[in-house]
Amino acid sequence: MPALLILIPLLAILALNLPWKSLMNRLAFWVGLALCLVQTGLALQPQSRFWHSPSLWLGNLLLFEPSVDHLSLVMFLAIGIVGAVTLFVCRYSTACAGNRFMVINVLILALTGMNGVVLANDLFSLYVFLEITAVASYILIAFEKGRDAFEGAFKYLILSAVATVMILAALALLMLTAGDLSFAAIQAAIASSPHSRVVLAAIALLMVGLFIKGGLVPFHGWLPDAYSAAPAAASVLLAGIVTKTTGIYTLIRLVTSVIGYNDTLQTLLLFVGAASMLIGALAALGQSDFKRMLAYSSISQVGYMVLGLGAGTVLGMVGAIFHLFNHAIFKSLLFVNAAAVEQQSGTRDMNRMGGLAEKMPVTGWTSVVAFLSTAGIPPLAGFWSKLIIIVALWEAGYTTYAALAVLASLLTLAYFLSMQRRVFFGKLAAGFESLKEGNLWILVPACVLALITIGIGVGIPWLFETFMLPIRSLL
Repeated sequence: MPALLILIPLLAILALNLPWKSLMNRLAFWVGLALCLVQTGLALQPQSRFWHSPSLWLGNLLLFEPSVDHLSLVMFLAIGIVGAVTLFVCRYSTACAGNRFMVINVLILALTGMNGVVLANDLFSLYVFLEITAVASYILIAFEKGRDAFEGAFKYLILSAVATVMILAALALLMLTAGDLSFAAIQAAIASSPHSRVVLAAIALLMVGLFIKGGLVPFHGWLPDAYSAAPAAASVLLAGIVTKTTGIYTLIRLVTSVIGYNDTLQTLLLFVGAASMLIGALAALGQSDFKRMLAYSSISQVGYMVLGLGAGTVLGMVGAIFHLFNHAIFKSLLFVNAAAVEQQSGTRDMNRMGGLAEKMPVTGWTSVVAFLSTAGIPPLAGFWSKLIIIVALWEAGYTTYAALAVLASLLTLAYFLSMQRRVFFGKLAAGFESLKEGNLWILVPACVLALITIGIGVGIPWLFETFMLPIRSLL
């Protein structure tokens, strides 16, 4: 049953913290990896019987009734892949070396929270799992206990707390209106009183709370500090899937399954999406810190997802979900490579680097695959999801936003070409003559993610038939 995706990780955390500390330390990585790989395998089997027993009972008491559809499966797949990659980076990173056992425990807790967010079928359960994921994220960001780590975690804590207050206030207003917090009850209440001031206030609070969780402009201030200050493994998890699950997936789910579309909401989504897309890209152009540039790039790419959702069409929503998955893959790859570069070179300052591909060829060329996909260059995965979003905007009559999406792709190409030139291309910078490629713990996930990015681009017909076309049932 799908609820096991929550229960088994929780039981794993309990089991890992039994008294046999030495044995549990050795098993922690393999337990976490097994959880992620099993989840990935199940997500690739939409017809599996596992997905057809959705309710969790204790005697005659219904504890939890999760909701599973093709959108859920896409998210489970992304969470499983990024979770496994994060564990490999944790195994590689010296920053995790002394506390790897604790980091893996928190990673499994974050996995539990994200799975719960995807399975939730009512707003209260959704809120609980959002907070579980947020608490795990605070811990991961601050794990190295340095000044930058505490500053990044504090900014995330403050803005996430504001988002939490807004979401809780929205829940209270919707409870007064609907008498229940299930998605179906709230959808019916909104449909029956679409112009109610209480309903409109609740929707506004909910939207702003989710914009903060997703790191969208103008609520993006926490994201660059959190991503750049977090340890390497935490950066991969946060950038790859956490903000996509807690912010963008939740936004897509609530807009399509609960709130519904109207002109005001579409205008808001289109404006916020375009602003995030352009401001994130322009800010990335001026960065010299490798991870900070990738953080601003994430803000820009999230803007594409919100633009696709704002188009208000099946094609736009498919493009948004497809880009969410693609972004989880190629942005995880870029942060994996950033971890390799930082550990091997001892710096994140791109102005001090140059020609590193001579000493780190796998890292350099997998980075090329990732940035070309991010910029939307065919035939890689990012090209198809961006193309779908642009076509959806054009068909819906939002030609200006479609043109802005093309412009943002050109800006993306510009800042990633600058990154490649400063970090990997050209003459080897002085002081890096003895630099070496990372070991297999970092090279294996980098190669796997690069192959997924290429494979999705080539295998687009199968992906559409299996995952993307069934998503149209949401509308």
